[in-house]
Amino acid sequence: MKTPSSLAVVTALAATLLAGASTPAASAAGQDRPELRKAIQAFVDAGFTGVQVRVHDQQGEWAGSAGVRKLGQSAKPPTNGSFWAGSVIKPFTATLVLQLVADGEIALDAPVAGYLPEYELDRRITVRMLLQHTSGLFNYTGEYYDDGTVVPGIPATGDAWLPNRFRSYQPEELVRLALSKPPRFEPGTDHNYSNTNYTLALLLIEKVTGRPYAEQLQRRILRPLGMSGTMAAGTRTRLPGPHAHGYYQKEDTVVDISRQNLSLLAGAGDLIATTQDLATFSSALNDGRLLPAALLAEMRKPHPKMGYGLGLYVQDLGPGCGTVYQHNGSPPHGYGALMYSSPDGRTTLTGSVTWVDSATRGPAKDFQKLLNELVQEVFCDGPAKPAP
Repeated sequence: MKTPSSLAVVTALAATLLAGASTPAASAAGQDRPELRKAIQAFVDAGFTGVQVRVHDQQGEWAGSAGVRKLGQSAKPPTNGSFWAGSVIKPFTATLVLQLVADGEIALDAPVAGYLPEYELDRRITVRMLLQHTSGLFNYTGEYYDDGTVVPGIPATGDAWLPNRFRSYQPEELVRLALSKPPRFEPGTDHNYSNTNYTLALLLIEKVTGRPYAEQLQRRILRPLGMSGTMAAGTRTRLPGPHAHGYYQKEDTVVDISRQNLSLLAGAGDLIATTQDLATFSSALNDGRLLPAALLAEMRKPHPKMGYGLGLYVQDLGPGCGTVYQHNGSPPHGYGALMYSSPDGRTTLTGSVTWVDSATRGPAKDFQKLLNELVQEVFCDGPAKPAP
């Protein structure tokens, strides 16, 4: 079903914002935080349709939203609505693997081939290499090389993804496609972010435990922490409960893509979550409730190339800010998710943004700048100073 032209969408969006949706809504859970309201409003001013953010820090809890839940309507995004969280699932997958390491079921530096012989993996590839993206395995959603060469995989972005957005994939299918392609580099010699690593980690979890990944996620993390709004999406195509809508624009047609199938990112990007649940997980992980101290320390050791540990980015924000542990995410289009924590888990920032996406990513080009400003508001002492 086609939706209004891009001009009509922009007009509708402008009307709803002028009607009052541009004023960020703050949660009654905490006091007014004008600096945070300003930071999230900046996303809407830059063209994002909606944003919801939650902050836990020494001032307490604050949750707010700005923009609209759905184009053509005035309602703001829910401050704890569900959203497609994409690669935010990678720290969950890494935590499950490390819990099995703690249980003595998996050895971190053992060959993955010893657990999954059916895939005939290079025996130099270890469990640690999967979690740190140093295996060299081809990314089944395609590889983009520094010289501009592109080796396509399963359509996961752009116009080619749109007609395939409801297709279901099996994890084994994804891995076998990746293994049919030449590796990017020799195991352990470089770093390259590849979804194949985390889909293999899902298969590793299932092989060792004899149970489905989603069941292990519930039993080991979600249920103990009371995270009722989070799940591995699998082949599910609908977000549960209140949620903001994401969009994709192809030429003059704008399509509501709040329904999509993320099984093409099994264990690597198929998460549904809420801001409260992500705050709960991030805090519990970093304050030591989910892993023994030695394994949490392993998780936080960054590879020098991209600052990636075992399922976490280690980010130094500079003087007056310190270090944060984070993993953001985005499914193919229309949604982005945020998850940041201080080393002790006492300060967290979680959120979701929605926009009218396109093959050229639309307002997403401004995402990193806006995100940096929001992160600095939460984790830095006073206004951020420009780098010398």
